[in-house]
Amino acid sequence: MIDVIDYRAGNAPSVAYALEHLGIPCRLARTAAEVAALERLILPGVGAADATLDSLAEGGLAAAIEASVRGDGVPFLGICIGLQVLFDHREEGEVDGLGWIPGAVRRFPPTDRVPQIGWNEVRFARSHPVIAALPDRGHFYFVNSYYADPRDSHDALGRTDYGVEFASVVAHDNVVATQFHAEKSGRLGLQILRSFSVWDGAPC
Repeated sequence: MIDVIDYRAGNAPSVAYALEHLGIPCRLARTAAEVAALERLILPGVGAADATLDSLAEGGLAAAIEASVRGDGVPFLGICIGLQVLFDHREEGEVDGLGWIPGAVRRFPPTDRVPQIGWNEVRFARSHPVIAALPDRGHFYFVNSYYADPRDSHDALGRTDYGVEFASVVAHDNVVATQFHAEKSGRLGLQILRSFSVWDGAPC
């Protein structure tokens, strides 16, 4: 069973629909009590990081997620904003993130067309169970104005170029996250969801 966090700033229904299409049992989790009982977790998101963090803070969702993921080792997949809130800091509004992955989230240079909207290539930097069934590179669907800059290069599981090279997939302990929308990225994106559904969360 995969729990998809459903909060005001998220796009949880579209992720749940993709999981249902794959025949993977899932449910939408909206309360701290539901999060406390989960087996694995997906945090999707669109929009601004501060709105996402504020929504998660209400009702103790953020604390429950941290207890499950960082405390109990529950496998976690972040999508889009669900990746960006994992870092120490985000330049948008000078927002502090959850701090699960050391590093910052930065705005694309002003010379680039921002936001990035559309398909772009991801090059995978190392092996990991969530991407084991994928080719070394492939195209995925992005919508983002900011990009992840991990302090430790080992945390960058996949890289993409958009004016600058950035970490489009990150992996740290039992946490994996994609900047692109896996649920909107066709066959390759659906394979990520499928592989996550059987990953035990072991660090790689």
